[in-house]
Amino acid sequence: MFQLKTLTILNSKDELSTLPQGKLLINTINAHSYNTALKDSFFAEALSCGDVLIPDGVSIVKACRWLDAKSQPRERIAGWDLFEFEMNQLETEAAKAGEKTVMFMGSSQKVLDMIVERAAQVYPHLRVETYSPPYKPEFSEEDNQAILDAIHAANPDLLWIGMTAPKQEKWTYAHWDKLHIHCHVGTIGAVFDFFAGTVERAPMWWQRHGLEWLYRLLKEPRRMWRRYIIGNAWFLKNIWREKCHSCVLPGEK
Repeated sequence: MFQLKTLTILNSKDELSTLPQGKLLINTINAHSYNTALKDSFFAEALSCGDVLIPDGVSIVKACRWLDAKSQPRERIAGWDLFEFEMNQLETEAAKAGEKTVMFMGSSQKVLDMIVERAAQVYPHLRVETYSPPYKPEFSEEDNQAILDAIHAANPDLLWIGMTAPKQEKWTYAHWDKLHIHCHVGTIGAVFDFFAGTVERAPMWWQRHGLEWLYRLLKEPRRMWRRYIIGNAWFLKNIWREKCHSCVLPGEK
């Protein structure tokens, strides 16, 4: 059974600098992905069995405290925080040792082209490779092989997967053993749009007060109302259920 209280979750942004080098799968968890994992066993497995799980939501941080969970993250670590840390670190290495390659797999070609254009300005020492997979609910075997071939041809020093949750996590986990790479891999769908500039990220005040979800809801109500209004209510209910499930009633000891 998927439970937040048993997951190993990164505690703080400072711990990003302690992650080992080499092939490493980094996923995020928030209220939406927690709800989804309770209904999707393979997604739950993908989150549980990845190498690193970061708390991308104040709701996760607070829920871990309330549940007295194994992991007690001290702060939210957004997908954007992971992105900036990894990109800045790779840019620094490239400036010293020579060109490094970062690959963005996912999203539309239009968004990817905007990412390439901005990356050239912000990270001038990085070579950027991209691949836009077919827009469909399920990939064929040919589609999957084409994605793998593109990644292997790029031979990246950092790989970002952006196809929205749970698709991106499930695809990466399902093909992990077939990915012959040597780098960190992050599943950060929304960050593609943030970096490209196609979606505006919440101002810092909203982020500091844990209200980035509300800002996104106000900016995109038609797309986000179900995720944040209904989804947040379900998250509270699901966390309550997990709390009650773990309680030991009198006489049951």
